[in-house]
Amino acid sequence: IFLNSGYAYDSAEQAEARFKGEEEGFVYSRYANPTVAMFEARMCALEGAEAARGTSSGMAAVAASLLCHLNAGDHVVSARALFGSCRYVVEDLLPRFGIESTLVDGRDLGAWEDAVRPNTRAFFFETPTNPVLELVDIEGVSKIAHKAGALVVVDNVFATPMLQRPMPLGADIVVYSTTKHVDGQGRCLGGVVLGSKDFIEETLHTYLKHTGPSMSPFNAWVMLKGLETLPVRVDRPGLDDSKRLSGGARGRLAADIRRQAVAGAIAEVSRAEIDRLNILRASLEAMRRAVLDLPVVPDHVLVDARTIPGLGMRQTGLVGGDAIDGSIAAASIVAKVHRDAIMRRLHRRYPDYGFGQHMGYATRQHLAALSRFGPTPAHRRSFGPVSQTPGGGR
Repeated sequence: IFLNSGYAYDSAEQAEARFKGEEEGFVYSRYANPTVAMFEARMCALEGAEAARGTSSGMAAVAASLLCHLNAGDHVVSARALFGSCRYVVEDLLPRFGIESTLVDGRDLGAWEDAVRPNTRAFFFETPTNPVLELVDIEGVSKIAHKAGALVVVDNVFATPMLQRPMPLGADIVVYSTTKHVDGQGRCLGGVVLGSKDFIEETLHTYLKHTGPSMSPFNAWVMLKGLETLPVRVDRPGLDDSKRLSGGARGRLAADIRRQAVAGAIAEVSRAEIDRLNILRASLEAMRRAVLDLPVVPDHVLVDARTIPGLGMRQTGLVGGDAIDGSIAAASIVAKVHRDAIMRRLHRRYPDYGFGQHMGYATRQHLAALSRFGPTPAHRRSFGPVSQTPGGGR
């Protein structure tokens, strides 16, 4: 692990050549670091990319992948179903710098085509999406983008490079929160941006060099350790579900996976790839079933999801109630309790999937605050009794 910030040189002339870019080598760890470079090289090998740069977090990677090449007056088309922080970047942050954005239904190729303008410079989407697991046709969207002269940026965090490689389907840039599957054990934060050598070393590197969202060498070392077990950790969580599938169900899943390009397969899919994808599909469907089985309170109040830590899409319109008097604050509290209930249900049904680490958003303070708004019977049915005294309740 190279934890140093600077590097030694044989002479002042060598140092000058390094800083001028006339000689290859490390100069300053905000620019590049040997441990981080090793992690970047291994991510390139997994993704099939020419170059990569590690970042301090997944959101640093998302922001950098857009801000490094967009200018005031440009336009971005994005799928509407996004992780909450990604949606903030596209819908709130970019317009502050004069970059317009249009949100579309990512599943509808016609919507992407209709949203294109003469100044469109980038398409951005996740697939599968977080948290509702919508699928976007990477190849179809990429063709529309390239016809318009726009770059395609894909957040591939859910599928991982083990199950989906967007670049062979036409994506120009792939981003990851390596905090998720790459580390996979809740130890540290990280992100990575992958793409062509020209884009990474010229456009992105300059942005990272001067703005500083660089990956820590220690975190890069932890991510390297995570990569050693990534195949096992991606394959195993849904293994039992996959084994329980009948032959017919396996065939239907395989056909569905090929049709929706979850794996990024261009033509034929091997038996081994289908088995791997069945595991992913079974895991995602198990998650979806557990969430949909949970009782949901009336949606009389639409909640701006940016006010709810840990929740994603703004348009979901999570929970409300007659007795809450339209209070967004109260609805946010209910949503936190709702999310914790989902995680508890998932953890009880699938204890090996790691959902337990996400519990705890609904604290006693949230429940006590909710009690001040007088929860409706629907709330009590969904979440159990709520104490009228601070610190009490379920």
